[in-house]
Amino acid sequence: MKNIAVIGAGTMGNGIAHVFAQNGFNVKLIDISEDALNRAVATITKNLDRMVAKEKITEADKNAALANLNTTTDMASGVSDANLVVEAATENVDLKLKIFKQMDEAAPADSILATNTSSISITKIAAATSRPDKVIGMHFMNPVPIMKLVEIIRGYATSDATTEAVVDMSKQLGKIPVECNDYPGFVANRILMPMINEAIITLHEGVAGVAEIDSIMKLGMAHPMGPLQLADFIGLDVCLSIMNVLYEGLGNPKYAPCPLLVNMVTAGKLGVKSGEGFYTHVRGSKDLVVAPNFNK
Repeated sequence: MKNIAVIGAGTMGNGIAHVFAQNGFNVKLIDISEDALNRAVATITKNLDRMVAKEKITEADKNAALANLNTTTDMASGVSDANLVVEAATENVDLKLKIFKQMDEAAPADSILATNTSSISITKIAAATSRPDKVIGMHFMNPVPIMKLVEIIRGYATSDATTEAVVDMSKQLGKIPVECNDYPGFVANRILMPMINEAIITLHEGVAGVAEIDSIMKLGMAHPMGPLQLADFIGLDVCLSIMNVLYEGLGNPKYAPCPLLVNMVTAGKLGVKSGEGFYTHVRGSKDLVVAPNFNK
């Protein structure tokens, strides 16, 4: 189990590729965009450099990790010898089903197919393949190189052998795997996203402002980051997608996304990735400045 393929070179994909490469696995990072792959390698290199500067790894460790990493835009060749394929594409069910069909056709018959989905049904994804017993959720937390948790989600048909292999591999990465069952949002986002949504409702109803809501949650609940800042960090489009999965999957109105969240995503105010959400985000700056629409 030493050959890993990671599909998707975005924030989560490059983080997943990073931790596998750093821990001695042979990694192929796959994306349809050559530019995305180049950005991913640059990000991984920068993060490894930071670890060297903090004396968490040596220069030799960094070079070994980069030597373990290869990139390609060709999925078929990228997964052809993979023992484990981890899909880390956008949180969109149709896209994931399409990718899993391609993964299933191209990867060896004994390969495990994992998804980094944060809310979409593992059972539904597995049904798009000819090997549902080898499909599993492997939900890393962001930022992947730092966060210890990997939420391991078993689909309806996921085998014990698949689960044991993925749990063992997570431990080899220095992570702490925690198992849960396949229901909308799993555990992490079934609890986290309604909290973020409630914070947005609180803002929408004028109970308090952006900075005040985040300050109360940080100072009163010992959260390292307020829920609105965290929403910006995750991406408001991702938050909306997960709330829709919860709302549609559980059929309970308490999971309905706040209209303000819907409007912000429609307007393209997605948080860090777009430069503005509840806060404005300037590349290279750590200052928290409330976005103009909420700075009243």
